[in-house]
Amino acid sequence: MGPQDLVQVLKTLSGSTPAHVLAGIGEDAAVVRLREDLAIVQTVDLITPVLDDPTAFGEVAAANALGDIYAMGAVPLFALNIVAYPARLLPTRALAEILAGGAAKAAEAGAAVIGGHSLDDASPKYGMAVTGVVHPERVVRKSGARPGDRLILTKPLGVGVLTTALTQGVADPPVADAVGAVMRQLNREAAEAMQAVGVHACTDVTGFGLLGHLREIADHSQVAARVAWGRVPVLAGAAAWVQAGAVSQGTRNNLRFLQDQVRWGDGLPAEARTLLCDAQTSGGLLIAVAADRAEVLGATLAARGVDAVDIGAIVAGPAGQLEVDP
Repeated sequence: MGPQDLVQVLKTLSGSTPAHVLAGIGEDAAVVRLREDLAIVQTVDLITPVLDDPTAFGEVAAANALGDIYAMGAVPLFALNIVAYPARLLPTRALAEILAGGAAKAAEAGAAVIGGHSLDDASPKYGMAVTGVVHPERVVRKSGARPGDRLILTKPLGVGVLTTALTQGVADPPVADAVGAVMRQLNREAAEAMQAVGVHACTDVTGFGLLGHLREIADHSQVAARVAWGRVPVLAGAAAWVQAGAVSQGTRNNLRFLQDQVRWGDGLPAEARTLLCDAQTSGGLLIAVAADRAEVLGATLAARGVDAVDIGAIVAGPAGQLEVDP
């Protein structure tokens, strides 16, 4: 059983939804209306170490947790730490550095870390429960994509492949610097840009990979989607590491889950399937925007320093069906 199978199990547990709950199971974060002009947004996420440097790991874990708030078009207010740590095996100094990294990244996002919970565990894990706010009429969901929408991706793929190569001990330190810079980057500017322009749907690209998260948008929106592999941005060296076998179990699970839901075009390079299903940590936003607003969104993102790319389109077709062209 993989992570996507667990999501299906969780969906069976949902009962009737009160009217003040605007988003819940199946979305990136829960959204509850407090007033006509104010909704609260909450999410929780934690990860195992993806980098050896404790401070950098803390920053990545925080950026990853904050990503769900940004995907909903919300602004983070505060966070609570969630920590699992083998205190008898690892120095407490490293734990302090992890927490300092998380606090620094939260501060960059304008959110205060005001508490949390910890437990003694066999392996370190760190994350945050994050609370944000958004106007109820400006919540961005996965379910609003429409045929003709363009698909905009705000970070390159390959994070999972490169971190796997680092874990296997076959990649050099510069790889950690390059992939760490991508993972530590907040999606704040991208979220502000999409709110300024107005978009139909959004999600952040994390553990289910690009195609896994695109399938969620397509399924929720009762549409299909097409991706042009040649447009998809990929981190330098990622393709070579795929060929060298740096593929995580999470990525293999994604490939298995999607095997009957993707039509793969002829002429795709061997590494394309793996990279499109690569399990990301703190990936970018995947945005569905009306075609006549795509150029404006691209310019707005660029003005905010976000190197976004148009990678495909939403099309009419069976809900959740995906197509990948060369």
